[in-house]
Amino acid sequence: MDKRYQVFVSSTFLDLEEERRQVMQALLELDCIPAGMELFPAADETQWSLIQRVIDDCDYYVVIVGGRYGSTDEQGVSFTEREYDYAVAHGLPVLAFVHAEPGAIPSSKSELEVEARKKLEAFRQKAQKRLCKMWRTPEELGGVVSRSLVQTIKTKPAEGWVRARHATSPEQLNALRTRVDELTRELEQARVAPPAEAEGLAKGNSVFELRYQYYYVGYQHEIIVLTWDEIFATVGPAMFGEASERQLKQQLERKIEADKQLRGQNLQVNEEDFQTIKVQLFALGLIQKNTRKRTASDTQTYWSLTPYWRAVRNNLEGDPR
Repeated sequence: MDKRYQVFVSSTFLDLEEERRQVMQALLELDCIPAGMELFPAADETQWSLIQRVIDDCDYYVVIVGGRYGSTDEQGVSFTEREYDYAVAHGLPVLAFVHAEPGAIPSSKSELEVEARKKLEAFRQKAQKRLCKMWRTPEELGGVVSRSLVQTIKTKPAEGWVRARHATSPEQLNALRTRVDELTRELEQARVAPPAEAEGLAKGNSVFELRYQYYYVGYQHEIIVLTWDEIFATVGPAMFGEASERQLKQQLERKIEADKQLRGQNLQVNEEDFQTIKVQLFALGLIQKNTRKRTASDTQTYWSLTPYWRAVRNNLEGDPR
């Protein structure tokens, strides 16, 4: 009887997007069912219950450790480590994949805080005490995961999933359908709940100083103070379908031009500040990166609104309907 195994993939996200893509592809090529944070934002207590149930339904657990420890819960434990500890405690076969050269990871994908680096190193050591493989590139990681999982399936065969026609009784089919319905409802609830890490982030009426420059007898450098509600109300309407990063910048530049009456003066927002805005809105659960395939010539990054933004839009003065 053919089985398909469900594999939970745990890691930090923004710094390991390409690595996760390679791992997901490797799992699909093995006819496995990937499960992970792509299905839900991380994680308040309600969502943590959903994550636990998804891990419980998995046959194997994969953790990828790169250069970041990640967002933490109230006890200061990262959600990645929390998932790892849960999988170990519940007896899942755990496969850990740790970056072989953490010092070679770019600073933009590494922890800068001393305390976070200490926690990351402790987590690296913990992960290496179990079945662990090292990796350096996303492509190498995909291959290492594939080979390791094939070997683990041979030595530690799991229950797996079978096609419905092979189910032994109508009762089992009904139980599976009920389980799917439960997880679907919980997933929908999780999608419209705020990420746990948003609790401590600046938002709403908190202000952000956005630097910009314009040309007037030479380049002039100034700052505009905007609330996060104003920023989101400015860029939000562009993302009903999707918007490129350049389009989002243009939305901010048009607002500054209008507020400061600087039209036609080659105004540009500061790139570092724009990246901060983008990461902040992502961390607040308001925007998501689009991943659909595009032509090879289209190298832009596109963003759209998340289901969660509907839960907060009525609180925004600029309600982007």
